[in-house]
Amino acid sequence: MRLIQFREANGQRRVGLVETDGDHARVLEGVLTVYEAANMALRGKVSFQTLVARLATGASVDYVKCLEEGRVLAPLDHPEPARFFITGTGITHTGSADARNKMHVATNGSGAPESDSMKMFRMGIAGGKPAAGQIGIQPEWFFKGNAQCVVPPGAPLPLPAFALAGAEEPEIVGLYIVDDNGLPHRIGYALGNEFSDHVTEAQNYLYAAHSKLRACSMGPELLVGDLPPDVRGKTRILRDGAVAWQEDFLSGEANMSHSVANLEHHHFKYEMFRRPGDLHAYFFGAAVLSFAAGFRTRDGDVFELEAPVFGKPLCNRMEREKDLGLITVNQL
Repeated sequence: MRLIQFREANGQRRVGLVETDGDHARVLEGVLTVYEAANMALRGKVSFQTLVARLATGASVDYVKCLEEGRVLAPLDHPEPARFFITGTGITHTGSADARNKMHVATNGSGAPESDSMKMFRMGIAGGKPAAGQIGIQPEWFFKGNAQCVVPPGAPLPLPAFALAGAEEPEIVGLYIVDDNGLPHRIGYALGNEFSDHVTEAQNYLYAAHSKLRACSMGPELLVGDLPPDVRGKTRILRDGAVAWQEDFLSGEANMSHSVANLEHHHFKYEMFRRPGDLHAYFFGAAVLSFAAGFRTRDGDVFELEAPVFGKPLCNRMEREKDLGLITVNQL
């Protein structure tokens, strides 16, 4: 089961259940957002899948046309953007560990001691998938922003003027809501581009936090239900309409050093992330990076991420922002 959020031609918001052909969606009645539907499921004490099936009407919309006209929204949002936390983890896939290690070697030389990234990856392999009921090793974690940094599918990904670079990170994103009692619930999963500045990060791993404070995108579809253990996809960079770089990627628990449950525990163990009514998007880490493969992006490049289990591909064009110069603080 996959959902989309979109606007009708008149601007009215809707939620749609993607049909089996993948090109059309049945409108849900009684709700205008996934956030409303999730709250309705919580308060009605029914599963999200059951509620969606109950609300799906016979009215069908042309999903392809919605994409072409830029009317598809991110698969989840909050009426108060500051209450939608965007966070993530890295070093959860072999590819991500190799990429970080290559940056370490490039900066420090081939004879440098093992990087902290490789140490973190080995810790995950050893203790990231604990037995049921047990707590495993905690993963790397980063804060990316709130909903203000999320751009819809098809919308430009802004590259700040101060950025040294910008590149894609194809990832699975867990999407969550916190109920009235402070308990987190997973709404579903989406494909995500955790856009980052790897040149800044490569200068010093302590700059990783700065490199993550960028825009991101997710969707266009929300996968409701179980995540397959083996997720296979492809990431491409289009330049002037042609494929300039592409690579297959693997994700899902079978290809990760941590279980999803372990990642979730170490995020939601913090009380501040269990505030009733809040939403969370948690990026699970990337397996491949164009930067690590030696490819360098340019202003105007288009990132295209796809994995069949998530439906339509996620596409965004990178566009450099205007230089605002020095930001000064005034005395109050």
